[in-house]
Amino acid sequence: MAELNTDSGGGRRGGKGRKRNNSASTKIDMTPMVDLAFLLITFFMLTTSFSQPQTMEVNMPDKTDDDRKMEIKESRTMTVILGEEDKVYWYMGYQHPEVQETDFAEQGIRRAVEQKSAILKEDLVVIIKPGKKSKYRNLVDMLDEIHIAKGNVRYSISSVSDRDLELIRNK
Repeated sequence: MAELNTDSGGGRRGGKGRKRNNSASTKIDMTPMVDLAFLLITFFMLTTSFSQPQTMEVNMPDKTDDDRKMEIKESRTMTVILGEEDKVYWYMGYQHPEVQETDFAEQGIRRAVEQKSAILKEDLVVIIKPGKKSKYRNLVDMLDEIHIAKGNVRYSISSVSDRDLELIRNK
């Protein structure tokens, strides 16, 4: 609500000594606007759905099973090494690997995983080995690519060995 003060402020009525004040002073009551602002804040807080963080489930082995190792055929094993500057190195098997370099583009590592998975009748096992200079985002991107790839794909996360680093250097 607004009030308009029309009082001239002089003491005498009429006569020569009377001064006229042509400017009218205004006074605005801000209480209704503050009430409305708090009502709107309360409304938006109560009706807004808060976004939940998205998580990816990673199954880790029990600590009691350290001495047991799982035997997997070399033909089912794909090793993926995450390098620096978003580079991805991969090879099949272990005895005589042929290292190939790719990236995270649609025609990159996802296509390689899909092709190898389509050839096999069993699950493809992808061993992900993040390098020391790779980014955490690359590991998450690799897990996403495996999830997107068509076919039965299982994965494992391991550390890079000296042999893997030598294979990359020789590439």
